This record gives sequence, structure tokens and C-alpha cells, in this order.
Amino acid sequence: MSMYQVKPVCGSLLKTDLPTCMYTLPNIHGQQGDSCTSDLCSEHALQNGEVDPAVKALEARQDEILRKLYELKAAVDGLAKTVTTPDADLDLTVSSSLSSQSPSSTTFTGVTNLDTLLGKDLGALRDIVINVNPAQPPLTLLVLHSVLCQRYRVLSTVHVHSSVSNVPPQLLSCLGPRHADSYARQMFQLGFTLIWKDVPKLQMKFSVQNMCPIEGEANVARFLFKLLSPYPSDAALATLVDSWVDMAFFQLAEGSAKERAAVLRALNSALGRSPWLAGQEFSLADMACYCCVLQSGPASSTPSNVQRWLKSCENLGHFSPAKPFLQ
Repeated sequence: MSMYQVKPVCGSLLKTDLPTCMYTLPNIHGQQGDSCTSDLCSEHALQNGEVDPAVKALEARQDEILRKLYELKAAVDGLAKTVTTPDADLDLTVSSSLSSQSPSSTTFTGVTNLDTLLGKDLGALRDIVINVNPAQPPLTLLVLHSVLCQRYRVLSTVHVHSSVSNVPPQLLSCLGPRHADSYARQMFQLGFTLIWKDVPKLQMKFSVQNMCPIEGEANVARFLFKLLSPYPSDAALATLVDSWVDMAFFQLAEGSAKERAAVLRALNSALGRSPWLAGQEFSLADMACYCCVLQSGPASSTPSNVQRWLKSCENLGHFSPAKPFLQ
């Protein structure tokens, strides 16, 4: 028997329908005689340092509510930079992923500094937003995204714009699966947001206030590659890289059969003198030309030096995100 017993204030037990969203307490007016034994046991458990099961359930429910709030906050933060532009009305968030860092099979020369390249932003996530037509998947950007994930902690997200009615499943998962900690944006250094949208030309938006949008896969690829490694300090070598990138996108990918044949001959000649297109080091030129060569035709139809170079590129392991779109 408890020390202070409260007598009923009414003659019969009143049943009241309580909201299910409230934390329930035992009805002291309904306890009679030895019915308070359970309360004594609960009090005894608390005195022994144990946690009341009701409190445990309340804590679990609070954790679940906080998790959902973090996810909602992450979704709002992820759209904060895109809704400031007139063409960023998104219909569906498809996936968010934390791309884990893994050892890179290619060592890029030089050290990049995000604050120097992208501007210091007081710890805010630097979100790169790319609008692209699903009819023309940007294979080079998928490869660059894979390599960026080896250098930085990247929050990858795929969206579908209202102007697109049907997107193949492989495009929806092209940046990887959803990660459980995707709501914790402070864990990441870079945001990589891909929006499948009916646009005539690929467009990247990074900082609406400080820079103009960048158009074209070649120009966006140059921007992203600089986050991995600086361009060659030698002006002639940097020009050579830019020349191969332009030939890849404007002649291999979009040119006539005669133009493609001319580029393949030039590739075969250059690769006969050095292992990579820009000399002894793997560069953006190799990334761009690899994707565009395989998009323009089967590898078996290319010259011998080009076939050897294609195998060398595949051995690096960076091109796995592009392979499903080349089959």
C-alpha cells in the first residue's frame, strides 16, 4: 500500500477518450487496493537505476520525430539554392547519397583548395546544380562525379523536373543509392545535384549571386576537373587538353562521320607517341575522349593504339558509372 492514498472523488470510474498523440499517465482514480502494485514496482525500478519502459518509448518516438525533421530540413536546404532561379521548379526528389571515399587508382597532380576555387562560404555546403536532358546523359560528368567522391565528401542528389514525363530507372540511380545520413548536410563538403529536365543544352549553376551559369558538357567538365587537379601550368599543354576536349564533344559526339574518322586518326597518332593524350599523365582529355569515342561507335572499330588506350582507361576504374549507358 502506498503511503499517501488518494480517495476517489466520484462514485464510478469515468472513461474519457484521450488523443493518441499525448503521453498517457495511469488514472489514479481507478486504482483500488493492491492495484497500485505495478506503480510500486515501477518506482522500485527507477530507484534501482532502470528506465521506465514508457520513458523509453517516449524517447524513441522523440528520436524518430527529430530524424524526420532533419530530413525535412535537408530537403529544404537542398532546394534553397535552386529555387532562386526561375527554372528550378522540381517535382520529385529521387535519391540522395553519401558517396564514400575510396582509394583513387589515379593520382592527380597538385592540391586543390575548395575555398580558393569556389569561395569561402563559412561552412555552408557548396552545391553544384546541373540541368540536363535525359535524352543526352552526360557520361563525362558521371565519371567526374565518381572521381570527386574519392577526393571529397559528396552529397549526391537526383531530381526530376516537371518538363520530363519519363526517366529510365538507370538515370534515377546514376549517382548511387540513398544514404541514411543524407539529412546531415554538415557532414559533406560538396553537393552534386543532377536535375533531369527538358533543356536544349546542359547547364550548371553553382553560385547565382557570384557567377553566370555554365553551359555545355565540355565547359562544365572543365570546371569540375579543376576541383580535382589544376590545369597544367604550361600554356601549350593546357591548350592541348582543351583542344582534345573540344574535339571530343564537337566532332566525335556531334560531328559527321568524316569528322569522327579524322579525330580517330588523330587519336591513334597521338597515342602512338605517349600513353595518354596530354603526355605522361591522365587528364580531362582522356576522360572526355573515352566517353565520346565509345558513344560514337564500338571499340572494335577503332585503330589499334586507340583500343590499347581504351583498355588502359578502363583499368583505372573511374569509368564504371558510364558503362551502363555505353552498352
